[in-house]
Amino acid sequence: MRKEKLEELQEYINELKTIKKVKKELKIDYDNNKPKIDSFLQIERYDCYLNNGQVIPRERVLKGKGDGDAVIVLPISKSEETILVIQPRPNTKETVCIEFPAGYIDKGEEPKVAGKRELSEETGYLPEKMIFLDSYYQDQGCYGAYNYSYLALGCQKTKKQNLDPDEIIRYFECDFGEVEELITMNYISDLNSKYAFEKAKQYIKNKL
Repeated sequence: MRKEKLEELQEYINELKTIKKVKKELKIDYDNNKPKIDSFLQIERYDCYLNNGQVIPRERVLKGKGDGDAVIVLPISKSEETILVIQPRPNTKETVCIEFPAGYIDKGEEPKVAGKRELSEETGYLPEKMIFLDSYYQDQGCYGAYNYSYLALGCQKTKKQNLDPDEIIRYFECDFGEVEELITMNYISDLNSKYAFEKAKQYIKNKL
């Protein structure tokens, strides 16, 4: 990994580290005698009746009142640089994660369209071509969330980032080989990014 790129990455990591967490009380009010919970994540509890007559208790986590289907995009620019994002992840040991651009799919939105939108919002880049890599469940034990991963080629910077008020994202460019180094060095540690990288590497190898 080039020394100057590693130093640039470390600057972003240091900037976005969590130094303190303060627990908030869950806000609950009532509308038509139904509790409204001020939380993006909610839990539904079920008794599941199986075809063999058994009944098993299970819980389902909802993300924003839905399953939370998501898309992960591995972008490569016209200058053959891979684009990563760095953002606060306070629930991890490091409190900051280096990932590929990703986000939730809006209701009724096609995964490919969601991928282009998330890439544009998080980095300002738009691709010439989106190549489907794979789809899979993220954590089927408690979520119904289904993920889609894409390789985005010919990406060009067309606009500024367009982030939500509570989003803080820095984007970072390095070559494809250096991404593999970052995975080996455990700078990139989330499964979604690692899996997307392996599928993209396999796709690129088969095309050579």
